[in-house]
Amino acid sequence: MSASDVEQVRRPSRRDARERRAKLIAAAQREFASHGVDASLEKIAREAGVAIGTLYRHFPTRLDLLMAAFEPRLQEFLDGAAKALNMDDPWEGFVYYLENMFGMQAGDRGFNDFLSRRFPDNTDTEHIHDQMCRQIEDVLSRAQEAGKARPDITQADIVNLIWSNGRIIDATSTTAPNAWRRYLYLMLDAYRAERAHSIPEPPMTYEQLYDAMVHLNEAE
Repeated sequence: MSASDVEQVRRPSRRDARERRAKLIAAAQREFASHGVDASLEKIAREAGVAIGTLYRHFPTRLDLLMAAFEPRLQEFLDGAAKALNMDDPWEGFVYYLENMFGMQAGDRGFNDFLSRRFPDNTDTEHIHDQMCRQIEDVLSRAQEAGKARPDITQADIVNLIWSNGRIIDATSTTAPNAWRRYLYLMLDAYRAERAHSIPEPPMTYEQLYDAMVHLNEAE
């Protein structure tokens, strides 16, 4: 067999592999959005029209598939955070950041799960979560330094809000899919500097927050 014949054999194989990978990612995006990050990998493989072994050849772990499936959503989220940080009014940037994030939560149960949990054994997810945490700190500190957001809010308070919003979305998605926006704006009023009152309980430490996000992942 000549070199050109070998190349002709290889091309369809590579093309088929790319097509199978694309079908797996598309099926995973649908299943994760509907059923969360614990969606059945066997069902994803069936929806993509491939065997489960093929799924594992392309994505050895669930987190490998998650990262591939969430790549467009994560980029959309990071772009939204950058837009929030570039807004002239720090409070408007803070509001936009939260509303954009919660809107993405509402439209994708898997992304909701991803925001709420930590996956400490995966370097890629840890990098993304660390980046998200820095963005929360930056958006929040801008609003605080401008005197718009109360000074005692911490990153942990925002993550607790993410958890609360996730439960609201779970409860209302089929009956009142936009209810989350009402509760977000009620909380935003509580976050305004002029509404600040002393709070009897201190915020969670970073270590407590991290452990809680890991525990939430292990408990599901």
